Amino acid sequence: MHYRLATILLALIISGTHASSTAGVPSSLPGETCAADAGWNDPATPRHLYGNTWYVGTCGLSAILITSPEGHVLIDGATEKATPMIEESIAALGFKLKDVRYILNSHEHLDHAGGIARLQRDSDAIVIARDQAAAILEQGKSDRSDPQFLTTGPFPPVSPVRRIADRETIVLGPITLQAHATPGHTQGSTSWTWQSCQSGRCLDIAYADSLTAISDEVYRYGNEAAHPGVLAAFRKTLVTVAALPCDILLTPHPGASNLWSRVGREATAPLVDPAACRRYAATAGGNLDARIAKESAGSMP
Repeated sequence: MHYRLATILLALIISGTHASSTAGVPSSLPGETCAADAGWNDPATPRHLYGNTWYVGTCGLSAILITSPEGHVLIDGATEKATPMIEESIAALGFKLKDVRYILNSHEHLDHAGGIARLQRDSDAIVIARDQAAAILEQGKSDRSDPQFLTTGPFPPVSPVRRIADRETIVLGPITLQAHATPGHTQGSTSWTWQSCQSGRCLDIAYADSLTAISDEVYRYGNEAAHPGVLAAFRKTLVTVAALPCDILLTPHPGASNLWSRVGREATAPLVDPAACRRYAATAGGNLDARIAKESAGSMP
C-alpha cells in the first residue's frame, strides 16, 4: 500500500479518536508491517502503542508522540528526509502538529536529530535536551567527544534548545516525563520515562537511548587519558537503564527493542515486558565488555 494512501485510510479509521479519548483504542492499527532490517527512511504506518502513546516514526527510526488535551510531546525527529513522514503520520492519527508543545531528543546524531529543526519550525514547539546534547544540536555537528565524530555527518542546527538536568521532569497537563542521563553512545544520550493509561491500567514506558559501543577508527572507550570518565559513565548508564520503570521498552532504533515483532496483529512477542530494560542493558553490557577486550588486545581495525 502506498504510504499516503495508508495514512489517509488511517485518518478515516480513527477519525474522532485523539488525545482526550484513547480508552478502547486497539493496541495496533491496520497497515503494513515493517521489516526488522528496514532502512532509516522507509515509511511506516503510524500506530497506537498504548494509552496516549503513539508511533509516528519511520520503519528504521523511532519518533514517539505522547498526547493530551493540553498539548503533545514528540520524542526524536529522525532524519531531515523523514520529517514530512513524521508530520503526515501525526496528522493521519488525527492530531495537529501545532499542538506539539515539546520536542525531546534521545541523542545528538543526524538519524535522531536531523528532522528536529524543521519540526520545531513547523510546530513552534520548545526543543529540550541535556546540556551536552543541546550544544551539539545548536551547532548541527558533533565534536571529538562523540565516539562516531569522524563518521557521523552534520544536520540542520536547532535553536533555541532548552536545557534539562538529569532526573528533571517535564509536565504538560496529565503528561509527566522524566529525563535520565544515559551517556555512552554519545555524551548527551538521554532516556525518557513516563506513564500511559488505557482502560484503567497504567503502565510505565521507557524510551531507552541507544547503548551500542560503536565508534570511528580513532576513538577508544578505554583510553582514560583521552576520554576521562567515559567508560565508568557508560557502565553507570547500564545500571541506570536496567533500573528504569519499564513495563514497555521503546528505543530510538525500533529494531533494537524488536518493536516490529511486538506490535500489530501478527505480533510474536508481547508489547508489555517488565524485564525488557534489564535484558537490553545486559546485552549492551556484554557488547561493551567485548569492545573493551578488543581495544585492550589491540585488535580494533
